[in-house]
Amino acid sequence: MRKILIIEDEDGIRRLLRYDLRQLGFEVDSAKDGAEAIEYVNENDYDVIVIDWMLPVYDGITLVERFRNDGNMAIIVMLTAKDEESDILEAFEAGVDDYLSKPFSPRELTARINAHLKRVVPKENNDKVVVGNVVLFPQQHKVEVDELEVELTKKEYDLLVYFMDNLNLVLSRDQILTEIWNFDYDGDTRIVDVHVFKLRQKLKYADIKIDSLRGVGYVAKG
Repeated sequence: MRKILIIEDEDGIRRLLRYDLRQLGFEVDSAKDGAEAIEYVNENDYDVIVIDWMLPVYDGITLVERFRNDGNMAIIVMLTAKDEESDILEAFEAGVDDYLSKPFSPRELTARINAHLKRVVPKENNDKVVVGNVVLFPQQHKVEVDELEVELTKKEYDLLVYFMDNLNLVLSRDQILTEIWNFDYDGDTRIVDVHVFKLRQKLKYADIKIDSLRGVGYVAKG
């Protein structure tokens, strides 16, 4: 049974989400503030975390950054009344996998959660994938360059896998958004550029090179 943590300070929303997700067969915990959320995450392994941006004690962005820095690989969906492009970019840069503006449809939220979970399929037949000095360990979600582990966020890891699966193919920003974020992103595509830039920095000494094609997209070569 998949485990979900809801972090939401509004009682009505928290109860509604808890009910809907339990009806779909999920095991659900809920926290009303940042401190309680940290306790839950420290004591449990969650497949999905649904988190509000504006929370007592610690806000949602602070929590997301903390979870990702601690190596938490859960799917994180942020709920917020903030809907400016800069807010959306900030959320994705912090490490969220998806973003819904309030008011939102619980049906859309559950559809997005299910879409993300369908992508979490272990590559059982591949112990590792090697491209030059880059070694990808799918089952451990681990990457090494010259036998040294490279710390990647979940989105950076997913992006690298996508590039490695499509070496020497030109990928448009829209293709990358659809594949990595699952849903069309209603805004410009700079979020792709942000993640590619960070991935390039971390793969500075890797044999895989990600080239940008002005006005087109990206191509990874190895």
